[in-house]
Amino acid sequence: MRILVADDHGLVRDALASFMQSATDIEVTTANSVDDAVRKVESTGVFDLVLLDYHMPGMNGLEGLRRMLATNGGKPVALLSGTASREVAEAAIKTGAAGFVPKTLGSDAMIAAARFMASGEVFAPLSFLNSAAEEADISLTERETQVLRGICEGKANKEIARDYDLQEVTVKLHVKTLSRKIGAKNRTHAAMIARDLNLV
Repeated sequence: MRILVADDHGLVRDALASFMQSATDIEVTTANSVDDAVRKVESTGVFDLVLLDYHMPGMNGLEGLRRMLATNGGKPVALLSGTASREVAEAAIKTGAAGFVPKTLGSDAMIAAARFMASGEVFAPLSFLNSAAEEADISLTERETQVLRGICEGKANKEIARDYDLQEVTVKLHVKTLSRKIGAKNRTHAAMIARDLNLV
């Protein structure tokens, strides 16, 4: 099964690709924008499934989805998001998306969802969609924002501590408090939420 994962955030894209590649029968190609994804399909042929990040450049709401549906020869195209409203998910599925996949799924669940959509089914776990997430008033301190930026850049606590002349234990504390504030389960999830909600 050939899957194309398109996301402009390197850390997230690599994490999703590694999830998929843990299954021996899945071949993963990655792209960093809608234009890049379209080029990959045009140059290598249609994919069994295309996963598009809802918030990446070139998406313009559901325009990127429509463009990829037209490019991928009728094969399934689904949207990925860390935070999205129920209205957006429902509109995407009405437009023809094979699903709306939360980036927070574990590797086994992500692979199962991919197989489900590639087989022609629609995957839409609407329970994960929380319209309040986009409107949430998340107030991070300046230091928490700096630490979150470091996480988004893929830096370890030690590197973040060095960047801002902090003790590593202080950085760990900031990671814990900011994760609680934004509802992140781990560092990768924190980076996803930060990017989707424009926190850094």
